[in-house]
Amino acid sequence: MTKPLIGISMGDPAGIGPEIVLKALQDDRVRNAATPVLFADAAALRQAMTLTGIEMAVRTVEDSKDLNPDEKTLLLVAGDVLTEPVPWGKVDGRCGQAAFACMRTAIEWVQRGWLTAIATAPINKQSLQAGGVPFIDHTAMLAHFTGVADPMTLFMVDRLRIFFLTRHISLRQVADALTVEGVEKGLRRCELCMQQLGVAQPKVALAALNPHGGEDGLFGEEEMNVLTPAVALARSHGINAVGPVPADAVFSQCLQGYYDAVLSLYHDQGHIAAKTYDFHRTISLTMGLPFLRTSVDHGTAFDVAGRNIADATGMVEAILAAAEYGERVRSFNETSAT
Repeated sequence: MTKPLIGISMGDPAGIGPEIVLKALQDDRVRNAATPVLFADAAALRQAMTLTGIEMAVRTVEDSKDLNPDEKTLLLVAGDVLTEPVPWGKVDGRCGQAAFACMRTAIEWVQRGWLTAIATAPINKQSLQAGGVPFIDHTAMLAHFTGVADPMTLFMVDRLRIFFLTRHISLRQVADALTVEGVEKGLRRCELCMQQLGVAQPKVALAALNPHGGEDGLFGEEEMNVLTPAVALARSHGINAVGPVPADAVFSQCLQGYYDAVLSLYHDQGHIAAKTYDFHRTISLTMGLPFLRTSVDHGTAFDVAGRNIADATGMVEAILAAAEYGERVRSFNETSAT
């Protein structure tokens, strides 16, 4: 059976991305599940090999005709930003430029159908800004280059699958951002994304905003005025949505199999649940794109970069998820377009 070609972007060269990518590529599960295609500057790759003591034979590839899998050779799409090693754990505009260039090329390759999916190591927002990169994060890059205005983030660990209605807004703004139509749209998008992953009729729970689900208005009226009507509207459209379910229970219930996924209302509501359960194994999937992108759930960890102590578990899980679900997402999108 042919293993899927998974593009791996090495992330910020000054962070732990290069280290965890090399460590992940040594894992037998990754070797058995995928043929990795690494997008990285050669200088950063050499620096990471020196740090970790992991030496791999490398073959530079330039287009699809070079993608001949070789179990003993790492396929590298080399960037050209860095010409020398960079200081570990430092904000550096060159690193932001290098991370962006590698990600841009990986997106091009998967859009051309040369790759099944992409898995990304972390980038640093400050380094991107210092390098003049016009995007704040991976999601903004993916939205721009695919034309998908609002990709949806999914956190996944074991049976816990968490979508996010809002992302990078203040907690003070969350309640004002909730509308019946917006929440119902989020539930519809959750159903579609779960279908992309192979769950034909997912049961999606909506997390409540207020303590105890508002207690009939005692602790807030968002559940009565917005969330409950949104669930009713979604159900009228055939979506198997339930809730709002108090947030102190809904994530545990999802783990137990009560629901296939949870729609979290704001960033930390879902992040805390997943990362407390298993910080290292939680991964992020960017859904709603023409292809699948997976990622670790953590940042560049400048405080430990260059010390060879970073845990590569999340990178392993991200690559495995890309290999498992990448073709399903692509096939679903192609079928839906016909």
